[in-house]
Amino acid sequence: MKIAAVIPHWNRVDLLRTVLENLRTQTRAFDRVIIVDNGSSDGSPEVAEQMGAEVVRLPRNLGFAAAVNRGVERADGCEWIAILNNDVTLEPNWLEQLLASIGDAAFATGKILSAKDPTLIDGTWDEISRGACAMRIGAGTKDGREWDERRDIRIASMTACLVRRSDFQRMGGLDERFESYLEDVDFGLRCTISGLWGIYEPGAIAYHLGSSTLGRWNSDTVRLIARNQKLLTAKHFTGQAQWPIVAGQLLWGLVALRHGCAIAWLKGMLAGRRLARGMRGVPGGEVMKRVLRESESEILRVQQRTGWQTYWKVYAWLAPLR
Repeated sequence: MKIAAVIPHWNRVDLLRTVLENLRTQTRAFDRVIIVDNGSSDGSPEVAEQMGAEVVRLPRNLGFAAAVNRGVERADGCEWIAILNNDVTLEPNWLEQLLASIGDAAFATGKILSAKDPTLIDGTWDEISRGACAMRIGAGTKDGREWDERRDIRIASMTACLVRRSDFQRMGGLDERFESYLEDVDFGLRCTISGLWGIYEPGAIAYHLGSSTLGRWNSDTVRLIARNQKLLTAKHFTGQAQWPIVAGQLLWGLVALRHGCAIAWLKGMLAGRRLARGMRGVPGGEVMKRVLRESESEILRVQQRTGWQTYWKVYAWLAPLR
């Protein structure tokens, strides 16, 4: 059994050095380490090669989804692919823990802690609301027993996850129209519709700096998220109730306004509407309706237990589950 690590990368050679050094500490070593360089201008490809990694050189920044797909294509002969952000470091037993837990699942992820404050959760697994807004479950909360239960999941953040290469290819890889952001949510929903699932294994611990390339409230980040929320609705929300979508998207726009990114949000919404015109929906019907309700119920359950964020409190009031 061979396992490859695939790491999309764009500039930030300092992060690249750190992640490559960290991968050498795994108790179950990776058979291959593949850096997919999105047109870096800081010498990153040369540094990666000097440190023993394979490098796929892309002519320009094609986004996270395209980079992952090219890396998985390169990883021929490997049964498993670890998809990792370039600002992630792993506990030495991360890969060993996921391999021991994954069983027949298509993918697995572990507990992701904040690299800046390891007492805080950066993410666990993801859920999606009927308003097409995704949530990194647990993000920003204190680590504790709430996050120590192994469970089946629908969506794994590709910040740090392990996927079965055959299932990844069966699903057609990541949708490159998303470029970056929410491509992993789309992948998880397609897996769910096809009867595939994932595992959350809290014993596999990673540390994530977060938003190291663009920044959390960078205008490009907001534009891409807003655009990709529209793509998600076009692909997966056909026939679903419209009011939760309207409420969820407008509320997210207000959050962007609060952070000075209203124009970026509007540009993303308009771009998403244009792209969505020619997009075919993924057949889901009643299955997707059930999935969205279950996923949103999990978001609200976590909010009740860990404390309500304003966005979710207002959304739940505007579009209550019935």
